[in-house]
Amino acid sequence: MPLYLSRFSYTPETWARLMGHPEDRAQAARSYIESVGGKLHGFWYAFGTHDGYNLWEAPDDVSMAAVALAISGGGALSSFETTVLMSVEDTLEALRRAEQIRYRPPGASETS
Repeated sequence: MPLYLSRFSYTPETWARLMGHPEDRAQAARSYIESVGGKLHGFWYAFGTHDGYNLWEAPDDVSMAAVALAISGGGALSSFETTVLMSVEDTLEALRRAEQIRYRPPGASETS
């Protein structure tokens, strides 16, 4: 199954609610991904641009998109970004396939 890395930030109101009623949000994240047949591999809070990170496994992009849309639509986050992670093997295959594509940069002639 594909792996996905999500970066999120809470709204100030969400942080205020969590300060008043601390809870383990990893458990909630686990239930969301498991509802589409996936698995939560990690949930971390962080300092910096994003408040936290999740490492998920989902059956496919549509399943992960459904989880991301449900979470984003909930109103507790100010940002939520998800990146599909590729294995080294998949990247090597992409490199082999890329060699077969005849890319032409913008403005370059068809014969260059």
